[in-house]
Amino acid sequence: MIYLVYVSTAVKLFSSAELQQLLRGARENNSSRDITGMLLYKDGNFMQVLEGMEEPVLALHDRITRDPRHKDLVTMLQRPLETRQFADWSMGFGDLTDADAMATPGYSDFLQTPLTADAFAADAHRAMRLLGLFKKNMQ
Repeated sequence: MIYLVYVSTAVKLFSSAELQQLLRGARENNSSRDITGMLLYKDGNFMQVLEGMEEPVLALHDRITRDPRHKDLVTMLQRPLETRQFADWSMGFGDLTDADAMATPGYSDFLQTPLTADAFAADAHRAMRLLGLFKKNMQ
């Protein structure tokens, strides 16, 4: 198994309805391929972690890179994985633009990190820490 983390920028801001539609499709497709993960969205930027067997994860990543709804995709991490971090999540989701994020128990300014490659350039593993912190606060 592997995990892969990428960031990208939406071509246009997503509405709540568009994000929900994206999430529904991701959950359906990922569960049939045994892919788990988390998708974060903030101010027109995405960060996503995908976990699963190498071939389906890389095939999905390739499809995502060709998706015209976003641009400037940067793969931050791709590593072997022994144990899934998001095993129960066909695709966890967080809209960090929503003011409710600030009301989340255990909220941290760390969640306000811009979801851009530049924000994680010096420490790509920070992306996994952000995803893990968000997961912890969602439970």
